[in-house]
Amino acid sequence: MNKLEIGHKAPEFSLFDNNEIEHNLSDYRGKWLIIFFYPKDNTPGCTKEACEFKQHHTVFSTLNTEILGINTDNTESHQHFVNKQKLPFPLLSDLTGAVSKSYATLFKLGPIKFCKRHSFIIDPQGNIAKIYRKVSPAHHIEQVMVDLKTLQDNSQP
Repeated sequence: MNKLEIGHKAPEFSLFDNNEIEHNLSDYRGKWLIIFFYPKDNTPGCTKEACEFKQHHTVFSTLNTEILGINTDNTESHQHFVNKQKLPFPLLSDLTGAVSKSYATLFKLGPIKFCKRHSFIIDPQGNIAKIYRKVSPAHHIEQVMVDLKTLQDNSQP
């Protein structure tokens, strides 16, 4: 597997969300996309991170940006998490871990597999614009917003 780098095409995916709706990377062409990988639904750090994205969802919408959460939990777990936290964006289920592996976020410990807390900003052409490998759930959103605005300003002709 090649190392992901800024400017590379983002790995394609086809995953089902909490409502059993299929999402493909190509569905988001023409928009900015934030993909956040997280370890487990309904855990303290993951809840904090998801709720931070929820609180700023309107701002992201005004910036022509969609948000997707991805982990290895099943769609039923995601639906419970979305309902409990009233999340306004989909959570995608990567049961096999194949997509997580393609983004170099999959962690395996024997039979147990889960996603590391990593995030990506994908530009409207489907290229990786920013990679976050060290994410603090409480402070990540501020950095993502600053970086997204900078990337968008720099992409204007």
